Amino acid sequence: MKKAEATRSMILHKAFELIYVKGYQTTSIDDIIATTQVTKGAFYYHFKTKDEMGLAIINEVLKPTLASSFIEPLQGEQDPLDAIYNLMDSLLMKNEFLKVEYGCPASNFTQEMTPWNSEFNKALNELTREWTEAITATIERGKKSGVIRKDVNAKQVTTFVLSGYWGIRNLGKLENSKKVYISYLKQLKIYLNSLK
Repeated sequence: MKKAEATRSMILHKAFELIYVKGYQTTSIDDIIATTQVTKGAFYYHFKTKDEMGLAIINEVLKPTLASSFIEPLQGEQDPLDAIYNLMDSLLMKNEFLKVEYGCPASNFTQEMTPWNSEFNKALNELTREWTEAITATIERGKKSGVIRKDVNAKQVTTFVLSGYWGIRNLGKLENSKKVYISYLKQLKIYLNSLK
């Protein structure tokens, strides 16, 4: 990796960490420069605006994380219902990066930026679409293999599971506790078993 590419990557990752803790709107370019210890000139060499950097965070930091942490685990399990449950359990209870007190980074970006910025809206919709398609495909795979009833609507189940995940992330953030995750996971298990 060339020095310029390494600097850009470092800015994106450190800015993402800062934004995850403080929020996008309240994080200034000066905050990012102080955290990354790059000059203003170096920042503006890589990004014309804060929003350009924010879009790069979505596309270059969040999307690869989504693929490795949110999509690939669905493909490794034999039982698709176990795959969905184990994914949620892992994201909520075991993932070291996703902190209960800060919620879900994609959800935070969605709440903060999509009403004001159509490019953020488009990028975050793409991110959500990829996860939605992966869960829907997992459910369809279960229907084909006979693990899930044929009458189950895969898209509706996906919407229910995703909205539950984002909702419980926000409740965890409000309470600053993983205790709320436990009741969600118990009910999710019951719901998923009802699809058999």
